[in-house]
Amino acid sequence: MANPSSTGFRAWLRRRLGRAGPVVPVVRLQGVIAAEQRPGRLNINGVAPLLQKAFAYKAAPAVAIIVNSPGGSPVQSRLISKRIRDLADEHHKPVLVFIEDAAASGGYFIAVAGDEIIADPSSIIGSIGVIFAGFGFPAMLEKLGVERRVYTAGRNKSTLDPFLLAKEADIERIKSHELDIHQVFIGHVKARRGARLKADDDTLFTGEWWTGGRGLELGLVDSLGDLHQVLRERFGPEVRIRPIVEKRSLFSLPRFGLPFGGSSLATEAVVALEDRALWSRFGL
Repeated sequence: MANPSSTGFRAWLRRRLGRAGPVVPVVRLQGVIAAEQRPGRLNINGVAPLLQKAFAYKAAPAVAIIVNSPGGSPVQSRLISKRIRDLADEHHKPVLVFIEDAAASGGYFIAVAGDEIIADPSSIIGSIGVIFAGFGFPAMLEKLGVERRVYTAGRNKSTLDPFLLAKEADIERIKSHELDIHQVFIGHVKARRGARLKADDDTLFTGEWWTGGRGLELGLVDSLGDLHQVLRERFGPEVRIRPIVEKRSLFSLPRFGLPFGGSSLATEAVVALEDRALWSRFGL
C-alpha cells in the first residue's frame, strides 16, 4: 500500500512540474428557469458570470455543464442556451452537458447547447412543448354574491382574468402564442441535434418525455454516463474537476430567520409550491 504522504508529495510535485491532469471547469445549472432573482432559480443574470468564468480557463480541454431542471421560462432558457454557444464559439471549447434527474422542457432547451449530451439511464429527457395553466373562479364569485367589475381600454386587455369566464377568442389567441413558442423550441432542437435525431416530428415534439435510455434511442442524447466517469475516460484518471460556483456575500444570505431578500413567508411558500408543481410533473 502506498504511503499517503508520499502519494500527496508526488501529486504536489506533478503540479509543480506542470504534469498534473487537465482541469475541466464544471457549471451546475439546477432549478426552475425563471427571470425572478432568488435561490434555486436559473436565469441569464445569475448564470452568465459562471459561464464566463468557466470558459476563461484557457488550458481546459472542455467545459462541462450539469443540467438538472424541469423547465420554466422559454425566454430565459433561450438566453442561457445562446450564451453557452456564444462562449463556446468564442473560446473554441467543446461543451459536454451532463443531465442528472431532469432536462425537461426549458431544461432540455439549455441542454442542446452542448456539443454532446450525456444522461443517466433514468434521467427525464424531452418534454419539447409549451404549456399554459391557470385557474378560473367566476362560479365562486357568484356563490359568494360578489360582482366583478372590469373596465378596459382595448378589447383584449382582460385576457386571462381568473374571475371572468374564458372566451373562445382568448383561448385561440393563447394557443397561437404557444404554437409560436413551440416552433422556436423545435427549430432550436433541430438546429443543434440535426441528423442525430432518430424519430419524426410527431414523436419528438408532442411534449412527451422519456428516460435517458429511451432518449438515447431517439437521438435526444448522445450517450449514457455520469460526469466523473466520462471525464476520466476522456481526459485521464488525473483529470481535475473545478466546480464554478457563485460567490455569496453576507448580504445575500438569509438573516435573522428571514427568507431570502426579506420576502414574506407567504411569498416563499407560494414560490416553493410552484417549483414543487413543476418537478412533480415528472415524478421528481
